[in-house]
Parts: sequence; structure tokens; C-alpha cells
Amino acid sequence: MADNVTSLFRSTAAHSPSMAALAREGGDGAGPVDFCIPCNPYFPTPEMFEDMAGKLRDIITYYPSSADTITAELCSLLQLPPQCVAMGNGSTELITWIDHLMVRESLAIPVPTFGRWTDQPMETGKRVDMFPLQESSGFALDLAQYAEFIRARGTRVAVICNPNNPDGGFLHKHAIVQFMDAMADLDLVVVDESFLEFADAEQEPSVVQEAMLRPNVIVLRSLGKNFGLHGIRFGYLVANPALARMVRSMLPKWNLNSFAEHVVFMLKDHGAEYAQSLQQVRKDRLEMAGALSALPGLTVYPSQGNFLFVRLPVGAEGTVVRDRLLTEHRILVRECGNKIGSSSRFLRLVVRPQTDVRRLVSGLEQVLYGTRRGAAVPELGNGTSYSSGTAAVDRLVGSTNGAGFTAVPQPQPVPQQVPQQVPQPVAAPMPAPVPVAPAPAPAPAPAPMPAPAPVPAAAAMAPTPAPAPQPTPTPMPFPSPVAPAATMVPPGPTPPGVPARGGLTAAQVRGTTGPVPGLAPAPATGWPAAQSWPNAAGMG
Repeated sequence: MADNVTSLFRSTAAHSPSMAALAREGGDGAGPVDFCIPCNPYFPTPEMFEDMAGKLRDIITYYPSSADTITAELCSLLQLPPQCVAMGNGSTELITWIDHLMVRESLAIPVPTFGRWTDQPMETGKRVDMFPLQESSGFALDLAQYAEFIRARGTRVAVICNPNNPDGGFLHKHAIVQFMDAMADLDLVVVDESFLEFADAEQEPSVVQEAMLRPNVIVLRSLGKNFGLHGIRFGYLVANPALARMVRSMLPKWNLNSFAEHVVFMLKDHGAEYAQSLQQVRKDRLEMAGALSALPGLTVYPSQGNFLFVRLPVGAEGTVVRDRLLTEHRILVRECGNKIGSSSRFLRLVVRPQTDVRRLVSGLEQVLYGTRRGAAVPELGNGTSYSSGTAAVDRLVGSTNGAGFTAVPQPQPVPQQVPQQVPQPVAAPMPAPVPVAPAPAPAPAPAPMPAPAPVPAAAAMAPTPAPAPQPTPTPMPFPSPVAPAATMVPPGPTPPGVPARGGLTAAQVRGTTGPVPGLAPAPATGWPAAQSWPNAAGMG
């Protein structure tokens, strides 16, 4: 497997290789310990798997019921009105139809995030306005700044992922409802709650009930992630009846398979086990964050998902760490160098039982600090160069350095953009002293790199109107995704590929991932209560 690790990852677009491909490559048919695919390790229970195995022949032999029948059973379980729900063959199918039916020209999304929210609209020729989340603020999304960014760009569709993938950032319900109301004039607001079942920062975090009452809001929810069944491919959206009907009308009659039907109809008998599995994942998340944050130089960010976003120590290259963990320790992790808005210094690690976490920590210690110390450090300027599978995304990643943290491509776009932003003041004095320009060129060359340097240069040019445009783009960070980070990173087309300075220390992570003072955690009953499956809408 060691010889083909790199080729496996480079042939999988913007995602990791499937577990089936890794198992085949391993030779013995057994896959690695999976810290990559974010699913629930405690559900379904062994008894549920035995039940499915016993009925496997019938499940794969016969047609499933129609999607309407399966949706009606799910809605009965969740206490949701069927006319407000559309079930899809995974959330990706629903994202695809949302894009085709409701995204007319532009979509805004904070990055880094789930790749289909950036790639899908690009593939259909839409403009994607990416709002960069800053590492210096723990990748937290400021909804007020995001709203200003949307207004400045004139975006028509806004997306929020809560919790966000890959960092696990969480937004409280009241803040999202305020944002939805502020964006009431947009074509659409999508709240992706695919990982919300794992959150415990708030007892009723979902905005499903509020979405059903608004004309332009869709809430997207996953079933494969929280039920631990990614391979079945099922998810659903909740919206007002008109929006839900629009999506339902485009879905095939048998878009849900027999496995999905079998699982949905057996869930009503396993509510207590599901609730217990969520409680265990939340407990494991705290313990795993503490174990990882004890590693020198490793930064762990607060998360409300079933995964943790970590930054590797300085000098560690994520692709090398990933490949060595897989080949030497049979541990699969998600290196995030091919996520727009991230870099190869970041990993997303799925929450797993403590036995597996101890194995992960041991592997990281050997790879990062062991006898082969330095093996995880790449050659200077050696970043990742993966293909996202989409030409538009590849061009964006190439121009923004989103696939790694090498700064080579950035100096080239800078001289093109700077003259465009301030063309009149600078171009006027330049044509006359053309032969003299090369002499003073070395002096101003270092000046434009730091942020304060252009200010004294503009002050010296008092008669020209150059100083006027300089302060104008600075307080307006929202016309482009790069502006909010303009004071944090070197100038360039956009900063997603450059790891931001700062971040959270291990001590801060221990504080922010622990119980919040004054905020009571959600009861250990999970999403359905032990007595009955409560509703995702909070009704009853």
C-alpha cells in the first residue's frame, strides 16, 4: 500500500479515497482506522446490523417503496409535516437541485467549508462569493460581517453551515434567526445542519421550525452522518411547502434505495440507542480534544461537530503526515490542503473511541517528533497540487494558493491588481521618468509588502490624489473575500491558502471545548427522546 498512497489521494478530486479503495490496496481486505469519514461510530448497534444482514437478500432483490412513502415514515418519526420535507439520495443530491432550481446568479459561502457548496455552483457557471474565516479568530463566523459582505457583493443566495465543516464552528439559534430575517430579500438562505445532532452547546439549536414559516429559507439535514451510514446515501431538507414541493417535483420516484427504507422504518424501535450514541460522541469529543492539545505545537480548534480541526506544528506538511500515518500506522486522516480556505497544515480528525484516539496520538508522536524527525517537513516551496475535479475550482485554488501554503504564485497577481486599484495617481507621474524608474525601483520594492509601508509613500506624494483611495478599500472589507484578511496576510488575490497568524493555544482550546459557564448542556437524550422520537423542528 505504501507505494500507491500518493496516487490514491491524487486521483480522488477534492475528497479522500473511498474506504473500499483503501481496503483493496491494503491487500488483506481490511481498511485502516478511520479518522477521516465523519460518521457516528456507535450507531447502528450490532443488533441493528444483524437485523439488516438477516434481511439482506430481500433488501437488495426488490424495489423500494416510493420516496413519498419513505418520507412519510420519516416525518412521522420526526413530527414534521410531509409537505415541508424532501428526501434525497444524500445531501449532495439536494445541494445539486437547490443549485439548479434556486441559485440564479450568485451564492455566498464562508470558507473553508464542505466542498460541494463551492464546487457545485461553479460547475453550473454561478458566481461563488467566498467569505474567508480567519484562523486568528478560531475560524468563528461573524454573521454581521458576513451580512455586510453579502450586501457589498450583491449576492442573491447565502449559505451557513452549522456546525461548519471542517472546523466545527457553532452559531446559536437566535443569531441565525436574526440573520435569516435580515436576509429576507434574498432569493434563498440555506442553513446546512448536517452535523447539528452532535452539538451540545444549546438544547434546541435547530432552525427547522423557523424555516417552515419563511418564504426563502431551506434547512438541510443529513441522516448518514449521525446514523453512521454514509453508504446508504439519504438526507432531507425542510422548507415552506412551496420550496419543498419545487425540489420534490424534480426528484426521481425511486431516488431512495431499499437500504434507506429499511433503516428509516426500523428507527422507531431504536431511539434510546441513538440518543446514547450521541451522548458518547460528545463525551469522546472532549477527551479527544484534551489528548490532542497536549501534543507540542499542535493547535486544536473548538468544535461542535463529530470532528476536530487541528493545525500541525510549524514545518509539518500535512500530506506527508497523512501518508506516513496511513502507511506506517494504518490510520486514515483528512488532510485539508485541497479545501478552499484551508492549507496543508490543517487536518480534520473524526471523533472516535478512546482506544483509537490513543493509537492516533501515538502515531502522531512518532511522525511529528519520533526518530524520523523532520520527515514531515517538505522541501522549501513544496506545496500540494491536487485537482478538485473542477476546472474553475482548480484555477481558483491555483491563483489563491488554496492547495498549500507556498507563496510563489502570490507576487505575480499583486502588480496587476495594485495598478488597477490606483491607476490614475500612479500612472500619471510614471510615463515621464521611464528611464529613471529602474534606479529608485529597489527602494519601494520592499515597501509594498508590509501594510504600513504604502502610507508614508502616499504621504510624501501630497499633491497627488493617491492617499485618498488607500484608506477607502481598507475599511470596506466586504467587496471581496480577501479584504477581511488584508491586514493579516501579505497582499495577493486572496489569502485562503496562507495559514493565518495567531490561533488558539492548547490552554485556550481546553477552555473553549469544555463546558461553558452558565450554559446548561443539552440533556443526554439525543435528538429523539428516549420515550419517542422528538422532532427536529422543536415542536412538542
